[in-house]
Amino acid sequence: MYQITKDITIGEILENASETIPFFVEMGMHCLGCPASLMESVGDACMVHGVDADDFVERINEFLMQSNDKKED
Repeated sequence: MYQITKDITIGEILENASETIPFFVEMGMHCLGCPASLMESVGDACMVHGVDADDFVERINEFLMQSNDKKED
């Protein structure tokens, strides 16, 4: 299963788990196609947008785990 950390870049996440896009849009990050945002770490993006990075990472990883479980059924 794919898991994210605060240090991983947004570009890498979108490449490996594009189904997480709504999480970034919800935080106010509407510039996902911008080259600068793709090189930004999750931790940095959360800081800029006033989001707790630990909570954000936990929510996405929980979502990915649930998605993976559904695929295996």
